[in-house]
Amino acid sequence: MRNDHSTPRPGGGSAAVLSSLVRRLHPLDWLAAGLLLAGLLAAVTGLLPAGPAADQMRRIGPLLAFLATVIVMAELAGRAQVFDVVAALVARAGRGRYALLFGLCVAFASLTTITLNLDTTAVLLTPVMLALGTRVGIAGVPLAMTTVWLANTASLLLPVSNLTNLLAADRVALSPAGLASVMWLPQLAAIGVTALCLWVFYWRRGRRGAERYTPPALPVPGDPVLLRICAVACVGFLVAILAVDVPLWSASLAAMVVVVAAFAVRRREELRLSLVPWRLLVLVPGMFLVVETVNAHGLHELLVRALGSDNGFLGMLRSAGVGAGLANVLNNLPAYVAGEAVIPAGNHDQLLALLIGVNAGSVVTPWGSLATLLWFERCRQQGTRIALGRFVLTGLVLAVTATAAATCALALVT
Repeated sequence: MRNDHSTPRPGGGSAAVLSSLVRRLHPLDWLAAGLLLAGLLAAVTGLLPAGPAADQMRRIGPLLAFLATVIVMAELAGRAQVFDVVAALVARAGRGRYALLFGLCVAFASLTTITLNLDTTAVLLTPVMLALGTRVGIAGVPLAMTTVWLANTASLLLPVSNLTNLLAADRVALSPAGLASVMWLPQLAAIGVTALCLWVFYWRRGRRGAERYTPPALPVPGDPVLLRICAVACVGFLVAILAVDVPLWSASLAAMVVVVAAFAVRRREELRLSLVPWRLLVLVPGMFLVVETVNAHGLHELLVRALGSDNGFLGMLRSAGVGAGLANVLNNLPAYVAGEAVIPAGNHDQLLALLIGVNAGSVVTPWGSLATLLWFERCRQQGTRIALGRFVLTGLVLAVTATAAATCALALVT
């Protein structure tokens, strides 16, 4: 007779753990791992020459450091209820009037994207906004669309707002204040067009599902001291990147250390390795290596013809349009990397127009940006259904109008 309490076979426990881990992997995890593996194989086999591969890895090192630290900081700030308190304050400031709430939500989502990056908006602000909608009786879809559209179109102003901005600022040698001095009008134009499209397609009467709402009570923080420390760290991070000439990764690292230290003292159990955005840290280098490989085998020549070398207004419109199209076919990050490699070194206006296209124009397809993919997953987890056909059609209108408006605004300030 079989003994049910017999000793497990050697390796059986490890195999079970491995099988469990594999089952828990998200499709985006498989995508990230596949891209990294493809990129490494290209480098090992010589499809991607060693020199360009090493250059790309050196270039993205500071980007990965920034990405890891800022997302950990933002995730812990969210757990400390920083975003919940701000969202409740926004809803209370709306006084039950939809038009006022709409303007405040646009401002809130824009500010979060500009200062903490689009992925933070997608990951942290989406569930906060959807929960807010549930508490005050607001339809979820208008709030969700406000988050995802502004996560993309409001990511033009600062290097911190988008990984593509970090690359562009490095290419044109602009500090955070320098990039903001050039992109402030394009950013306002993109946000203005986005607000108009949001109102027409999702927020106007008949779309939002109610005439008024009841302002919510302020949430009671579980740990007021932790809330204040995290809020101060976030503000300090913003001051550091705007007023002090320090590398972005060092500012985000310092803010993260403060937040992590506060959690270590007050809520140590929440400090886990799962806070680190492993998927992004695998996906980004994989994207860079794969795009560099494709560039070396034909994409570069196609983009030379598509983008041209005109640094004037028509060349800017052309670059923005190609960037928006390519972002929705591939993804905004590899689209920017591929386009940047083609644009002549001195064509700063053309390069910034490409940046507008890949950021503001990447709102048509679910894979146009990683933030949009993350947003779709958050909506699914919260039970909010997004009609894909309507998402694509309204996103197409926004992509065309926001990209054109921001590019025209760029031509006025350069």
